[in-house]
This record gives sequence, structure tokens and C-alpha cells, in this order.
Amino acid sequence: MAAIQLASGFFLPMLILIILIAALCTRTDAFGAFVEGGKEGLQLSIALLPYLLGMLVAISVLRASGILDLMTGFFSPVLEKLMIPSDLLPLFLTRPISGSASLGIVAELTNSLGPDHMASKIAAVVQGSTDTTLYILTVYFGAVGIRKMGRALTVGLLADFTGMIAAVMISVWYFGFFS
Repeated sequence: MAAIQLASGFFLPMLILIILIAALCTRTDAFGAFVEGGKEGLQLSIALLPYLLGMLVAISVLRASGILDLMTGFFSPVLEKLMIPSDLLPLFLTRPISGSASLGIVAELTNSLGPDHMASKIAAVVQGSTDTTLYILTVYFGAVGIRKMGRALTVGLLADFTGMIAAVMISVWYFGFFS
């Protein structure tokens, strides 16, 4: 373990050294390329800001208006019949929207139920095996200027749904069998 920590400490400086040596060998202006890359990154960040701001406002509206709680109450009976803890529903609803919000829900579940509770274990697997589809579509499609994202949204949400079902089934099998 100490060797891995030592190697990881040297990795970034060695990578930068290798890039500088490669630039010297190819007679490339490394500092000029670095400055140009920084300018492009800054322009891209400014271009993405309205999309990110819109998504963050939408998440805040969902939470503050109580729509998220209303949806949780609506779907809870169905989940209970499927023997899925209803505590996971806020995670299922927020995971495609925001990674930070869903991570907060996982942390809240772990703190309130304990890390050994089945809902906490399933939440951790769902968090690690699904993605933030709406965030990805907002950022990446916004970066290249794609405005029609209906099919990509449908496929992404379907993949999230499938990933959540698979995460629940595998978690119940694994933690139920090996615990």
C-alpha cells in the first residue's frame, strides 16, 4: 500500500516531465499550447454556464416545491410490492438529474439507516452503477450546440432505469446471499 501511495505521488510530476521532454523533442511550444488550451477551457466553461444554471434551478424547484416528495408517495406502494425499500425512491428520481443531489441522498440514507442496512447497500450500488443522464445531456449537448435531444434522452433514461433495476437485483442477490 505504501508503494502505491509513493508511486501515485510521483505520477503527476513524471507525467508533466514526460510531456515537457516530448515537447522539447518535437520542438513544440508547450507553454503556448498550455495557454491556448486554458483559453479554450475558459470559453467552454462560460458557454456551458447557462445550461448548468438551468439544470440547477430545475433541481431546486423540484425539491423546494415538494414534487419530489409527492412522487415518492405515489410510487411507494408499487416499490413495496416489489420488495424494494421505498427509502430508495428519492435516489431513483434524482440520480438521472444530479450526481451531487443523489450522493447527498445516499449519504443521508447511510447516516440514518446505517451502512449495513440493505437500503444503504443498494443505494451505494445504484450510485456507482448509474449515471446522471440529464446532466450529461445538458453539458455535452450544450457544448456542441445540439438542441434536439429527445431520442438520446429516452435512451439515457431507459439505460438508467435498467441500471437501477439491475443494481437492485444484484444487490439483493449478493448481499442477501453473502450476508
